[in-house]
Amino acid sequence: MEWQIVFYSNLLEQELLALPEETLAKLLRYLDRMLIYGPDLGMPHTRAMGSGLFELRIKSKTRNERVFYCTLSGKQIVFLHHFSKKSQKTPVRILDIAKTRMKEVKNARLH
Repeated sequence: MEWQIVFYSNLLEQELLALPEETLAKLLRYLDRMLIYGPDLGMPHTRAMGSGLFELRIKSKTRNERVFYCTLSGKQIVFLHHFSKKSQKTPVRILDIAKTRMKEVKNARLH
């Protein structure tokens, strides 16, 4: 069974699809790979952030995008949040959003 990709919200999916052409092309290539090989594409493409949270790292000539995601049983990859990286360190506020959404998704699965 191949993996399935799910988005936290329709808004997140639309934001990702609205990325600049070069960035979107890379995102779609990574998504294709994740569907076949699973959520861990290895560095520099993906990175574990701890506690079940991961980031997809998309680098283009003009932007650095990060998409946070987690996995659920049944081979589901859930994209939780994205942002344009502008500094070395990921802002705590951004990580908190991703962690909160991950808890929501995982708790919804338990009920």
